[in-house]
Amino acid sequence: MDGPYLDVDELNQTSNANIFAVGDIINRPNLTPVAIEQGRVFSDNFFNDQKRKVNYENIPKAVFTIPEISTVGLSEKRAKEIYSKKNIKIFKCKFTPMSNTFKEKKSKCMLKIVVNNLTDKVLGCHMFGETSSEIIQMVSIALNAGITKKDFDITMALHPTISEEFVTMYG
Repeated sequence: MDGPYLDVDELNQTSNANIFAVGDIINRPNLTPVAIEQGRVFSDNFFNDQKRKVNYENIPKAVFTIPEISTVGLSEKRAKEIYSKKNIKIFKCKFTPMSNTFKEKKSKCMLKIVVNNLTDKVLGCHMFGETSSEIIQMVSIALNAGITKKDFDITMALHPTISEEFVTMYG
């Protein structure tokens, strides 16, 4: 045991073959959806004789402020640490959504895509602005599927939406 956590293997089994642990007691991201998935995976493995593992890659996160702030995948800084600065390309845009056209208080949006320049693989997407948590949740599916920047580029935009900016960023 390292610190306040129980050590578990990738199937959430402790050093005692009959004891499993999930949730905040193990050293994994302490988020409700993570604990729920750990429980589902345990149930599938223990009661249905599967060998599923929890996917800890690309866990979306959000801060429910106004505007919302959401992220999935690697940050620009972390991507540059792993792949070196020269191998990372950043795509960004800032704008006022059309949904603000008739509002007195106009909120801004910012979107960022972090791309491995050698493979074109999207490593992270980050956003602040209205509905960012909903948008980033869907982007996390694409990241888990191994989406590339080209995949974003060839996807038709849905206008007028905030999320269309993810598929219209060129650099």
